[in-house]
Amino acid sequence: MKQRIGVYICHCGGNISDYVDVEQLSKLIANEDNVVISKDVMFACSDSNQKEMIQDIQEKQLDAIVVASCSPKLHTHTFRNVAQRAGLNPYNYVQVNVREQCSWAHSDTPLDATVKAYGLVRAGINRVAYSEALENIEIEAQKAVAVIGAGVAGMRAAIELARLGNNVYLIEKESEVGGRVAQSGKLFMTGEDGKSLTKRLLEKVKSYNQINLFTNANLEKVSGSIGDFSLDVNVDGNLLNLRVGAILVTTGFDFYQPAENEYGFGQTKRIVTLQEFNQMVENSTNELSIDGKPIKNIAYIYCVGNRQSKGPNRYCSRFCCTAAIHSSINTHEKFPGVKAFHFYRDIRTYGKQELLYRQSSLNGDVFLKFEEKLPPEIEVINNKPIVKVKDFLTSKKEISLDADLVVLVTGMVARSDSSQISEKLKIPIGNDKFFNEIHPKLRPVETVINGIYIGGSCQGPKNISESVQSALAGVAKINALLRKGKIELEPIVAKVNAEACLWCGKCAEVCEYDAIKPLEDNGKMIAEVNVATCKGCGICAPVCPNDAIEIAEYSNQGIESMISGFAAEAEITQSEPKHKEDSEDNQVGMKEYPEEWLKILGSFNGKPLTIPEISDKSGLPSELVTYHLMTMNKYSVIEPVGLNDDETYYIYKPKN
Repeated sequence: MKQRIGVYICHCGGNISDYVDVEQLSKLIANEDNVVISKDVMFACSDSNQKEMIQDIQEKQLDAIVVASCSPKLHTHTFRNVAQRAGLNPYNYVQVNVREQCSWAHSDTPLDATVKAYGLVRAGINRVAYSEALENIEIEAQKAVAVIGAGVAGMRAAIELARLGNNVYLIEKESEVGGRVAQSGKLFMTGEDGKSLTKRLLEKVKSYNQINLFTNANLEKVSGSIGDFSLDVNVDGNLLNLRVGAILVTTGFDFYQPAENEYGFGQTKRIVTLQEFNQMVENSTNELSIDGKPIKNIAYIYCVGNRQSKGPNRYCSRFCCTAAIHSSINTHEKFPGVKAFHFYRDIRTYGKQELLYRQSSLNGDVFLKFEEKLPPEIEVINNKPIVKVKDFLTSKKEISLDADLVVLVTGMVARSDSSQISEKLKIPIGNDKFFNEIHPKLRPVETVINGIYIGGSCQGPKNISESVQSALAGVAKINALLRKGKIELEPIVAKVNAEACLWCGKCAEVCEYDAIKPLEDNGKMIAEVNVATCKGCGICAPVCPNDAIEIAEYSNQGIESMISGFAAEAEITQSEPKHKEDSEDNQVGMKEYPEEWLKILGSFNGKPLTIPEISDKSGLPSELVTYHLMTMNKYSVIEPVGLNDDETYYIYKPKN
């Protein structure tokens, strides 16, 4: 157990200390066993406090530290780095969340917040007392990447990976590259032909010796882990084994295929999907016709197969509105005189694509709005469709259109083979059947499997630009991973007690990452953990009948001690913790403030200043000054006192 623990309790500029009595808490924690230092600080993450922590660790020979502040998601790396710089193992540090989980959650009951914070901090002290000095897992990495899918996103990713010095295996299931784009005509917004775009990218791919392109190639089997994946790929009947350090999946999407008789689909050749119609327009020359008869009136029906409140595809496919309107504009350009009627639920031509909607309106296109509960009805008479709808733009007036052609605007759905890819690569699939990333905002191209990334429309509907951007984000992640030749992984993984393990296989059965295999050890079978694959999720530990497996940093003893620490009685006195506002107290605590605050306050010389003036005097960028002024104003360090003479800027002064 750790014998010399330092505890730092953060005011967080009032976010914590406005509701938790951190000063009383610090004094109580100082009496805990093995606690050598207990301090309450204004900002634990500030440069000045980090330096003080390093000094404390070295001078007091601390063997563990606890920081009670905000969410560990925000500052785990900050304080691990503090520990490392002081010569302390970074895994002998624990961060306790007393902001999101305590002060903010119990802002209406400060006494209860302080009691709870006391329990949380003691739990953190007990946990760090049992912490281990761990070292990151280091793995040699193959400097090669497999890109699965040679559509526009896949080819663009392969080119960039090769440019950055990586060997690339570009694996395409079909006989030709380019995916859906290669089957398209004029593209929005650039107007470039889809075939020309894919041909240009293919020529670029062929110009790099580092890129090996395989067509008619099927992924048969995947084994190994981050840094050293082994792929069995069947290319025209020949089985190849490829060794790569990472995998980028860019397998694309399928178009929704309407069911029989859905909006009359299948009853007549005059009811087609948008993709079939675009092909018809591209192949026609002098006149747009069907069965030798000219097409004059076209009815586009939107949201076919998507945005179903009770169906399988509840999501918006995002590109369909733009695609339909772009198709209408192209048709007008090639065949003047054709009239277009758009039966829509909502128009979603976002961003610059709004220009296409404007052009469509100027072309004379008619837009009729319907609701999901009252969709257009299609009646086929003499092989010709008649569309009836209650138009919500004219108070539900029933409108009937004798259409020469009905175009069903269908959206993107997950590929039919996505479940096979998911099974081989262990990539989770969402409710929409597309591949799932870890987090759409924070980790948008990473999967739960280390070393496997997703990009493009295999993870959800995207247009070409968005698909390429997504794939290039995956490229950036992969290159950062492989460029050093070695990969460092978090050491918080499952560990097996070889003496207690009798290999019943239950841990392997519940492991979603295929990280546990049997191993013969001294004449008996035991569980072996692949540390490169293990995510440290802990699902294996509770199913072991012999208690032979646990997670580093989360031992039974450590967890039980946390419960004991949190549950122990606390003697907290009633107080009203609040942020001190008088100038003398503020000046006493100024050494705790961020360095930027000191520079800003040092800019004033008895005269109010604007943000540009503060920036000029402090040497800080104006945007940084603005950011800090907002917080300083919130906590009564700075206050606005009106406008300058030109009334162009607010002026500020220190609050007395």
